[in-house]
Amino acid sequence: MEQKTNQFKKVLSRYVNYRGIDIILYLKDGSVVELDKNRRIEGEYVIKNEKEGAISRIELSEILKADFYAA
Repeated sequence: MEQKTNQFKKVLSRYVNYRGIDIILYLKDGSVVELDKNRRIEGEYVIKNEKEGAISRIELSEILKADFYAA
């Protein structure tokens, strides 16, 4: 399980840095989060900067899957 988590974090980290890719996260609580272009990974969290200036933190362990789309 640990290896799977590390692999997911590695793939997600790579694509978070590409601004030309849209990322949609599916969380364990059933919610769906679309990451805008202003995003980054810090430790075990995905940081999403909102247009209004608010910052959302999503723990990597709460993500079930991620879809990546070329913008």
